[in-house]
Amino acid sequence: MTDAQLAAHLAEHAGRILIAVREAGVFEGKALGKAGDRTANAFLMEALRAQRPDDAILCEEEKDSDYRIGEERVWIVDPVDGTHEYGEARSDWAVHVALSIDGRPEIGAVALPSLGEVLRSDEPRDLPGAPETLRMVVSRTRPAAEAVAVAEVLGADLVPMGSAGAKAMAIIRGEADIYLHSGGQFEWDSCAPAAVAAAHGLHISRIDGNPLVYNQTDTYMPDLLICRKEHAQAVFEALAARG
Repeated sequence: MTDAQLAAHLAEHAGRILIAVREAGVFEGKALGKAGDRTANAFLMEALRAQRPDDAILCEEEKDSDYRIGEERVWIVDPVDGTHEYGEARSDWAVHVALSIDGRPEIGAVALPSLGEVLRSDEPRDLPGAPETLRMVVSRTRPAAEAVAVAEVLGADLVPMGSAGAKAMAIIRGEADIYLHSGGQFEWDSCAPAAVAAAHGLHISRIDGNPLVYNQTDTYMPDLLICRKEHAQAVFEALAARG
């Protein structure tokens, strides 16, 4: 398999495993989230080590170390993005499998298991037509102040949603137009969504316009912007006006 095929294959099968864990009916709530995370993580780590033994890995569920720093190829993985949503049997959770090459989000797959979909960087689809009223996806529990302010300036409707992957994929699926986040994330939250979004012709950057850079010593990423390219400048102008 190519790297892109492998990413999609692993994301899809990890999603199936997570559905099976949930449908087993022996876990619920936080225990379900923990069991799902551990089970999907074990599969993804063993699969990547078997299929790409020479590549480095950065994963939310694995202890990080400096061995990946300076490596050209680093797989960046989130077994369950949106653990709360997964545990609540909602549909807005995802599995992220990405390959960062020289710090760039080059290849990625985002599985939306409850929706039976895998969006991938090697099979971009045509974006749906844009509606008259803009829609901005925000956290369903803690909408970022900057996102709410920009939505007010642009006259955009807020669309509450769970995981970062689900939010970014909502733009490709035609459910939203802008995803602006300033509440802090980690590299595994955005690498796969950024790779898939970029392959679909979307704008991806930090909210100051700088590029998203991965495989850093500090994996914390304060903010990001993923949107249809025709809206990026308006978002930057709204942010500048807010100061």
